[in-house]
Amino acid sequence: MNPNTPLSPRPLHHLSDVRHRVMTARGLREHGLTGSEVAARCRSGGPWQQLLPGVFLLHTGPATSEERLHAALMYTLPRAQVPRQPGPSAAPQAESAGYGQAMVTGPAALALYRFTCVPSLLSLEHIDVLLPRTRRLRSNGFVRLVRAHTVPRARLVTGVPVAPVARAVADTVAQLTDASAVRALLSEAVRGGHAEATAVVRELTRARLLGRPHVVHAVEALLAEGRAVAEGRLYAMVREHALPAPLWNVELRLPGGPCLGSVDAFWPDHAVALELDTRAPREQEASVWSEPARRREHLERLGVVLVRVTPKKLKDAEVLGQTAAVVRTALVASADRDPGAPLVVLPR
Repeated sequence: MNPNTPLSPRPLHHLSDVRHRVMTARGLREHGLTGSEVAARCRSGGPWQQLLPGVFLLHTGPATSEERLHAALMYTLPRAQVPRQPGPSAAPQAESAGYGQAMVTGPAALALYRFTCVPSLLSLEHIDVLLPRTRRLRSNGFVRLVRAHTVPRARLVTGVPVAPVARAVADTVAQLTDASAVRALLSEAVRGGHAEATAVVRELTRARLLGRPHVVHAVEALLAEGRAVAEGRLYAMVREHALPAPLWNVELRLPGGPCLGSVDAFWPDHAVALELDTRAPREQEASVWSEPARRREHLERLGVVLVRVTPKKLKDAEVLGQTAAVVRTALVASADRDPGAPLVVLPR
């Protein structure tokens, strides 16, 4: 008897879940099938087929998109590991799906996120799978491996561990050479509310894609797109919360002096300004003596109250209401403050 053969083989006929329509060689051994029996069933005219090395489809005919996704992830498993079923209390992360740190990325991930500018799952020639750089495994068949120094936290989409949107976008852009395709992808990521522009740019920078001219031009359009969306939310905030109309997109200067910077909204009669904070999260966590902090301190010394909000927070209706309340409080409190320094306000 083969030492890997269980004493009480479990039948396969009752299994209908996709994780049992697609199985690894190790999983089949646990059900009592030897390697020769599996090979016999995968011969021409047999009931099964081999999709990838060590991964088998337990029916004839083309694999479904769901089966291809799980097969691609099963291919990344160490040969001694069987994908375990997540329990009902499992956390929504990659390991809860039983695939360790492996996750779908690239166009397949974006298709799962319902992007319209990528092909459907069934029409994709390859499925990209993100793995730690230390894993010794090669791309094979329809599985294309993408390496990462640091693997991000995955999301479960229809039971499949998927890379975050910004990472999946960057891995897709890396494969594109057409400028219009890159612009369409980045635009949908931001306009569709899938990701913030700063998060996407951060991933493109990490992937060293900003040296490609067609990507640079698309990123410039992306940042303009992201700012336009955020500004639209600011306009809606002022309107819906009945705030006084500000001067939009202006530059502040001291009379005959240097430029104090630009703000997205300014209430000159109250010396209150509002600014969209488009810095990356790491920059936001930097020292209080960063350039934005110094500028804010300078404006406050001149009597200007500066309210800063990130585009991401503007997506939350509750945060939008809180921001409106902060602005309203600053406007009302201006009557109790000393008059600020006279400023020159110019269109940006």
